[in-house]
Amino acid sequence: QVQLVESGGGLVQAGGSLRLSCAVSRGPFNLYTMGWFRQAPGKERRSVAAINWNGRSAYYADSVMGRFTISRDNAKKTVYLQMDNLKAEDTAVYYCAVAGRDIPTGQNMGAQYEYNYWGQGTQVSVSS
Repeated sequence: QVQLVESGGGLVQAGGSLRLSCAVSRGPFNLYTMGWFRQAPGKERRSVAAINWNGRSAYYADSVMGRFTISRDNAKKTVYLQMDNLKAEDTAVYYCAVAGRDIPTGQNMGAQYEYNYWGQGTQVSVSS
């Protein structure tokens, strides 16, 4: 069974940076799109960023464009989310997920129904 473990969350001041990691323990990680999602208190879970199997195509939500960068290391079976210039509204539990396929460029890489396996989440808190 595929297992995903996120790490790197924490408390940071506004304007600061954090780097989240998500390690995948089993499964054909190298073949599929990976994504990051977040859920703020009292709100629905939303997509943040996604990356295709070879890292050549990425998706970002408008709210994080230019501040967050998603990357992956297939040899390490790990996907990363570099978060810079953090804002208070970035406070949320962040989840990584594996899609059931490699989502082609032009299709909705942020669609949650595409993702079959999810991590347990890591808390990111940004103080203003």
